[in-house]
Order: sequence, then C-alpha cells, then structure tokens
Amino acid sequence: MNAKLVSAGLISGLAVGGYAYAARWPTSQLFGRALTAGHDINEVAFTFDDGPNDPYTLQLLDLLAQHQVRAIFFLIGNFVRRRPDLARAILKAGHLVGNHTMSHPSLIWERPSRVREELAGCNAVLEDVLGQAVHYFRPPFGSRRPDVLRTAVELGLKPVMWNVTAHDWDATDFRALAVRVQRLVTRNQRLGRGSNILLHDGGHLELGTDRSVTLAATKILLESWAGSNMRKVAIDAWN
Repeated sequence: MNAKLVSAGLISGLAVGGYAYAARWPTSQLFGRALTAGHDINEVAFTFDDGPNDPYTLQLLDLLAQHQVRAIFFLIGNFVRRRPDLARAILKAGHLVGNHTMSHPSLIWERPSRVREELAGCNAVLEDVLGQAVHYFRPPFGSRRPDVLRTAVELGLKPVMWNVTAHDWDATDFRALAVRVQRLVTRNQRLGRGSNILLHDGGHLELGTDRSVTLAATKILLESWAGSNMRKVAIDAWN
C-alpha cells in the first residue's frame, strides 16, 4: 500500500478520534472551557440531570435537606413547562438550577440556529418560572462543538461537565451504583482533584421515569460520607 495513503489514513483517523474526544469526553477542554471540578480532593458535588420529574425530584430534595447538601439540577425546558411547581421547589430548597436545553437533543448534530433555540428557549422558560437568571448549562449527552460552547457563553451560561459518570440511567442495583460512584471518587482523589458526580432525577424521553435506584444510591453515599472529611459542595464553590 502507498505510504502516503497509509499516512493520510492515520492522520484522518487521529483527526476523527480527536474530534470525538473533544466533542464527547466530559473532561475535555479542547473545544472551550467548561467547569468540571475543583482541586480539593475532599470536595464532591452532586449534579442531577433531566428533571424535573415527579416524584423523584421531590424525594431527592427531601434527602438532600436531611443532609444539608446543596446540589444543581439541570432541567429540561419542556418538562419545566409542564411541572413549573417542581422547578420552583428546587430553587426554594436552596439548590442551583441549570439549563439542559428545551428538548435534550445531541447538539453536535444540530444546526447552529437550532442550538441557539434550544439554549435560549430553556433560558426563557426557566427565567419565567423562577423569576431569576440562569447561569449554568450542561449539554445533553455531554455533546458539544466550539459553537455550542460559544453560544452558551453568549447567553450568559457557564458550561458544566462532570468527572464521575455513574451510569445511573440504566442501573438496576443501587448498592452497586453507590460502590461505583465511591470508586470513581477515590480515583479522582488519587489524581488530586475534586469530584463532580453526574446523576439523574429524571429521564429525557418522558416524565415519570423511575429513578428509585439513583435515590437509594444517593442516600447510601450521603450516609457513608456523614461525619467524614468529605465536603459536599455545590458547583458554584468552583467558580
């Protein structure tokens, strides 16, 4: 095979792989800055995506209140339209609220105009319901392009990713889920960084998604860290 063709193929493969890493890997900063975690190894933040979702959003609020923990909930605009009461309950409980687009598309496949519609529309719904500006944005599936992050910043939103992927969306064993999260937090501590845990209080396809496994795993984690040197913080501690 022609050496130039081989070289071109390798370069092309590396370029595709690099783009995929930058677009989907949660801790990548190649396409633009995104908040991930702090440098204090004993700090951990809980983040919940795809809500609001009855009854699990309210049950999580009760659990977090019991442990005096602030979190951030990245909400889907279309769900907030249907359950504004849940969005207000999150804010009233002292938690942060973030933009998770109107309908949860994978933004790397959308036109720039659609990206802006998704982000600006969700901003408008949240600000109308909550009566205050929103400052944080998490791209659905973690997918972003340079223009996605630029649009977020233009709309006054700070992109937020994560560095603990719990895979709670398809978990069936809450104990195994808690063990997996703890293992990844321990890994981050060895690497000298705090932990930003991706969890879900809802599901992007419909309201009413069962998140009982996430709820039970979160309870185990909070109880296991009670009285320890682990500090539960909200992501605004890392601004």
